[in-house]
Amino acid sequence: MPDISVIIVNYNVKEFLLNSLESVFKAAHGLEIEVIVVDNASEDGSVEALGREYPQVLLIRNEKNIGFGRANNIGLERATGKYILLLNPDTIVREDTFVKMIDFFNSHPDAGMAGCKVLNPDGTLQLACRRSFPGLWTSFTKVTGLSTLFPKSKLFAKYNLTYLDENQTYEVDSVSGSFMMFRREVYKKVGGFDDRFFMYGEDLDLCYRVQKAGYKVYYFHETEIIHYKGESTKRSSLDETKIFYDAMKLFVKKHFSSSFLIEFILKFAISIRRGLAFLNLYKLPILAAVADVLIFALSLLAAESIYRNQHWLGFPEKVKPWIYIVPAILQMFVSALFGTYKKNLLSVARSLASLLFGVIILSAITFFFKQYGYSRAVVLIAYSFAIILFSFWRIVAKLFFKIGISFEDRAGNTIVVGTGETALNLAKKLKANFTDIYYVVGLIGKTFREVGVKKESFEVLGSIKNIDKIIKERKIRKVIFSSEEITFNEMFNIVASLQKENISFLFSGARLDYLVGKSSVTMLDDIPLLKVNYNISSFLHRTLKRSFDLTLSSLILLLFYTFIYLISRVRAKRSEFEQFVLSTPQVFTGKKSFVGPRKSSYYNSLYIGKIGLTGYWYTEIYDRNDSREEDKLNIYYARNQNIWLDLEILGKTFSKMFIKSEK
Repeated sequence: MPDISVIIVNYNVKEFLLNSLESVFKAAHGLEIEVIVVDNASEDGSVEALGREYPQVLLIRNEKNIGFGRANNIGLERATGKYILLLNPDTIVREDTFVKMIDFFNSHPDAGMAGCKVLNPDGTLQLACRRSFPGLWTSFTKVTGLSTLFPKSKLFAKYNLTYLDENQTYEVDSVSGSFMMFRREVYKKVGGFDDRFFMYGEDLDLCYRVQKAGYKVYYFHETEIIHYKGESTKRSSLDETKIFYDAMKLFVKKHFSSSFLIEFILKFAISIRRGLAFLNLYKLPILAAVADVLIFALSLLAAESIYRNQHWLGFPEKVKPWIYIVPAILQMFVSALFGTYKKNLLSVARSLASLLFGVIILSAITFFFKQYGYSRAVVLIAYSFAIILFSFWRIVAKLFFKIGISFEDRAGNTIVVGTGETALNLAKKLKANFTDIYYVVGLIGKTFREVGVKKESFEVLGSIKNIDKIIKERKIRKVIFSSEEITFNEMFNIVASLQKENISFLFSGARLDYLVGKSSVTMLDDIPLLKVNYNISSFLHRTLKRSFDLTLSSLILLLFYTFIYLISRVRAKRSEFEQFVLSTPQVFTGKKSFVGPRKSSYYNSLYIGKIGLTGYWYTEIYDRNDSREEDKLNIYYARNQNIWLDLEILGKTFSKMFIKSEK
């Protein structure tokens, strides 16, 4: 009989599954282990990769996605181990996890089921790994937000047990379905998951039944896993919010139906929570739409006050306040059609485009409906205010509050943890990769012995013992582990020690063909360029970019050009800023752009934008002698170009110019 049977249900998360299995087999050292993967009709090559990389795994293929609970039950029927572990495919376990969990069960005979500490990719605790059942008071505190307001209160924070020390072991109501370990005898007595739970809630239900059968459920803190959470749902068309709250309703109906009052109150609370979850998920677009409506209404009010005179006394009282509200709502719908209100993005470019289209629509309405067209001049003045204010509040939100920036987690200084051949090959692949920008500033060794040593073109900057210092000094944003050289225990220790830093942690695949981290998969081999959508080729982006270039170059020519030209005539050497301003006429005439590639508008036959006065090639740190590095920057810019990105690059450019001039 195997010591442990590990059951994993997979659905379209091939890269995560392969990484998880690598950690599972490392953790199985010294144990007899049985691994069962139940595949729910994946279409991403998971089955083929599994057969190629891990032929020792028992693979069960389903014809369709039958859900998490039913798929696990199929695996449970085939399991023969003394202990059974239900593990999500988007997890990584430590080398000591299985041994420590078995030791825990041996020392706690009353334990029927246990879960370990579950970490988010940034090293913080995933709250769902220890929680209470959704009873009346617990649900009320969760729905009303009291548990969030008072996370250390035993009275209010029962749902996620945040008042308890995460570094202590204790009995709990439920543990996370991402890691549930139990004795074989428990399964024989209680059975598996309830098939009625398609996804979510089945772990709560199973824990409830385990305790009803006379066993205890424990949270065990002495080992941990990393869980990327929700990867399968991202690769499906499922409405996960609906499924989650439907599961909660089913749980309540199943276990609290004896009391009509409790069932009604809990169902009502869950419905409210579902509504709040929807609002939280879409809070940015909702708040953006509300802000735009208010700003536009106030812009109309201000325009009316400015234009009011003896010939026009303002809008008649009988149409107020609707004369302000209706056009504002109309503009909001136009903005929505232009894709202005995205879930995680505040787009200045789309906002400006929607306003330009909106002024045409509203002007047309005032022309065809004379009874409402009191003055088109007011419309034009109002839109002038709106163009400034819509852009202003978005720029402030991005610049000062880091809200709505879609590329916040893109380029950044990167270190590779490892110094051997595998790490070097990984660093080379990152440097050569065109689909993402990784500025590999160096390597991190396991000891201080190699610090300062050059490994081909990469320097060993430090060791894992002072990695936090290197990260702060070098402003590192991405840490990539070479899984062939660094143990999972060492990875976990590093992640845990840096959980308060804003760092992305990624783990390389065994064959260095992908990276897994921060809920994303990055393929390391170059992809055909023609298959990528490039913003620089979009009509909307080209139009907005040219409009921006014309507007800014006109302002510079009117306000600064003559003054800078006269100064440059009397100085022996022009500064970079002076050269920038004096090149503005080329932007005005369309020969160049403010932001773009340095030497050529094309990479091979791919258009990457007009030659720029500045660009990533000026603002970013890279090997200036490596033309491929500059090509990567240019291609990345071409793919992601938008007005906000141009503004960011211009801001960095001027900052860099002025710092140089001060020196």
